Amino acid sequence: MYKYVLNILFIITFCVSINAQKSNIKIKVVSNLVNEPLIGATIYFKELKKGANTNFEGITEVMNIPKGNYNVSISFIGYQTINTMIKTPTDHLLTFKLEEISNELETVVIQTTRSTRTIKRIPTRLEFIGAEELEEKAIMNPSNISMVLRESTGIQMQQTSLSSGNMNIRIQGLEGRYTQLLRDGFPLYGGFSSGLSILQIPPLDLEQFEIIKGSSSTLYGGGAIAGLVNMVSKKPEFTPSLDLMFTQTQVKGSTANIFYSKRGEKVGLTVYGSGHYQNAFDPEGDHFSNLPETHSVSLNPKLFYYPSEKTNISFGLNGTYDNRIGGDINKINNGKNGIHQYTEENISKRLSSQFIYETQLDSLSYFQIKNSFSFFERKLSIPDFQFKGKQRNSFTEITYNKLFNRGHWTFGANLYTSDFNEDKKSQLIRDQNDLTYGTFVNNIYDLSRHLILESGLRIDYTDDFGFFPLPKVALLYKNKMFSSRIGGGLGYKIPNIFTEEAENINFQNIVSINKNLIKPEYSYGVNLDVNFNKNISDKLTISINQLFYLSSIKNGLLLNDLNNGFFNFENAKGKITSRGAETNLKFSYESFRWFLNYAFIDTQLNYLPGNPQKPLTAKHSAGSVLMYESKKWRIGYETYYFGRQFLSDRTKTKDFITMGLLLMRNFKFGSLFANFENFTDQRQSNFSPLVLPPHEKPKFPEIYAPTDGFIFSLGIIIKPFGNNHED
Repeated sequence: MYKYVLNILFIITFCVSINAQKSNIKIKVVSNLVNEPLIGATIYFKELKKGANTNFEGITEVMNIPKGNYNVSISFIGYQTINTMIKTPTDHLLTFKLEEISNELETVVIQTTRSTRTIKRIPTRLEFIGAEELEEKAIMNPSNISMVLRESTGIQMQQTSLSSGNMNIRIQGLEGRYTQLLRDGFPLYGGFSSGLSILQIPPLDLEQFEIIKGSSSTLYGGGAIAGLVNMVSKKPEFTPSLDLMFTQTQVKGSTANIFYSKRGEKVGLTVYGSGHYQNAFDPEGDHFSNLPETHSVSLNPKLFYYPSEKTNISFGLNGTYDNRIGGDINKINNGKNGIHQYTEENISKRLSSQFIYETQLDSLSYFQIKNSFSFFERKLSIPDFQFKGKQRNSFTEITYNKLFNRGHWTFGANLYTSDFNEDKKSQLIRDQNDLTYGTFVNNIYDLSRHLILESGLRIDYTDDFGFFPLPKVALLYKNKMFSSRIGGGLGYKIPNIFTEEAENINFQNIVSINKNLIKPEYSYGVNLDVNFNKNISDKLTISINQLFYLSSIKNGLLLNDLNNGFFNFENAKGKITSRGAETNLKFSYESFRWFLNYAFIDTQLNYLPGNPQKPLTAKHSAGSVLMYESKKWRIGYETYYFGRQFLSDRTKTKDFITMGLLLMRNFKFGSLFANFENFTDQRQSNFSPLVLPPHEKPKFPEIYAPTDGFIFSLGIIIKPFGNNHED
C-alpha cells in the first residue's frame, strides 16, 4: 500500500512538472515599414506540427508549447516568409515584421471593397486619392470636390447649366446618373439632388477618395453602372487636430473652412464647418453670369464612441444650405429692369444622418450595422416656371465578415427607400416612391502567392420591377514589379426623371415615369489593366498603368419630344456602348513627381443611325502634372488637353488646353498658398457664344468647355496644434 501511494505521488508530481514546463506564446505580425497589423498571418511550429492565425490586431496566442527551441515559420500572402528560432518559455510579446514582396509600398486599406485588405491585394481595379492630394485639390477649389474628380483620368465634370453651375460626373463617357456617389459607404447624393451634389460636398474633412470605374452594382446595388466614388471621412486621433482655411479669389469668391478632431479613451469627435460666398461673375461682358451669386453653408459634426477594444459606434449629421442665382447680371444686382429679367435660382436644403455600429465577434470575424436618413429639398425658379420638391431616402445595411488564412467572406443585406414628392401646386405631379431589398455575398481568395480571385453575387428586389441578379468576378495576378487585373459584372438602374436631359430644360413639361411602359436599364462591363512598377535607382521610380474597358447599356432612358410642348421618357431601341483605354505614367525623382495620362473614350449611341459618338464627350484627352514637394514648399504645374467634341446637332467643337499653377509655402503655424487656375483663360466664349437671343428669353447652348476662365486665389491654412513643417 505504501509503495502504491508513492507511485501515485510520483506520477502526479511528474505530470505537474511536465505541465509547468509548458507555456503560451503570444506573437504579433506587422508589415515592415508602417507596422500595419497583418490579419490572418500563419505562425507554424515545425517540430510540433502546430500553428495559428493572427487576429484583427495581428496577434495570436499559441497554447501549451513545451520548453525548448523550435523552428518557426511566419508567413502571409504577398510578404516574405520568415523562418526563425524561438526559445520557450517567454513572458513577453514577440513581434515580427514581414517585408512586402513588391518593392512599392502600398498599405492603404480600402473601405469600398468591404474588406480589410490593402489596395495592392484587391482584384477589383480601384483608384485611390489620399489625404495629401486631397489637400492640394482643396487649395485649388475649397468649396466643392469638382477639382478632385475633374483631374482623374477618364472622368469628365459635365456642367449642365450656365446660370446655376450645376455639374454631373461622367465616368468613361457615361452620364452622371450611372455613377454612385457614396459618403463612408452611404448613398446620400442620388436622385433629385444629383445635379447639385458635386457643388455641395466640400473636401477638407475627407481622408481619401476611392474610385471604381465600371459596374459596381454587386457591392452597392443599382446605379453603379459606370462606377462609384466613395468619399471617406477623417476619423479622430488621440492627438487633437484643428485646421482653419481661408481662401479669396479675384472674382469675389470667399470660402472659410474649419475642421476639428479629438479622441479620448472612450469618446471621439470631429466637427467640420464651411461657408462660401461667390459674387455673380460675367467675364465676357454679355450681361449674363458665368458664375452664379452663391451663398452656401455646411456643418458636419460626428461623434465616436468606443465602449471596448472590439466595438466602435459613430453617429454623424450633415447639414447644407445652398442658395445660388445666375442669369441676367442686371436683375441679380438690381432686380427687374425692362428686358433684364431672366434668372435661374436654386435654393436647396440637405440634412442627413449616418450611424455605424461595428463589433469584433472573435479574432477573425466582425459584424456591422449601418443606417442613414437623408432629406433634400430644392426649389428651382426661372421666369414663369418653378420646380419644387422634397426627397427622403433611407438606407439600412447589415454585414458579416469572416477572415480565413487565404480568404475573406462578406455577407450582407440592405434596405433602400426613396420617396420624392413634388410640390402640390405644380402643373405636373411626378411623385415617385421606390423600395429596394438587397442581399449579397462577396469572397476574396488567395489562390496562390501571385493569384487572387474575387467573386460575388447580389440579388436585389424592387416593388415595381422585380428581381435583379448581379454577379461579378475579378482576378489579380501580381509579382514583384508587375500586376494585372481582369474583371467584369452586371448592373441596373431604376428609371426616374432626374437625368441630364431633364436638368437641361429645368424639368419643365416632362410627364411622369410610366412604370408599366418604361423598363429598367441593364448593363454589363468588363475591364483589363496592367501595372508595372520599378525602382530604377534609389532616387528614381517609374510606374505605368494601362487600362482597357467596355461597358454596354440596354434600355437606355431617353427624353422624347412629343411635339406638343411636352416631353416623356422612353427606352432606347439599341444599346449605348462605351469602350476605350486609359494610360497613366508616374515618375518620381527625389522631391519631384511627374504624372502623365491619356484617355481614349469612344461612347456610341447604337440606337441612332450611324452609331454616332455621344455628344459632349471628348474622344481624346490628356494631362500632365509636375509636382515639387519638400517640407517647406509645394509647387505644382498642370496642363490638360481636351479634344474635339460633338454637340447634339452634330456640330464639332474646338479642342483646347488649360493650364494651372499652385504655389504653397509651409510654416510652423500652417501654410500660405496661391493658385492660378486656368491662367491661359480658356473659355467656351472664346470659340462660340454662351447665350443666344432674345435677351428676355435667352437660349443657352450646350456647355463643352470652361465657362469661368482664369481664377486666381490666395489663401491661408492655420494649424494651431502644429503640422511638423520646418520654418
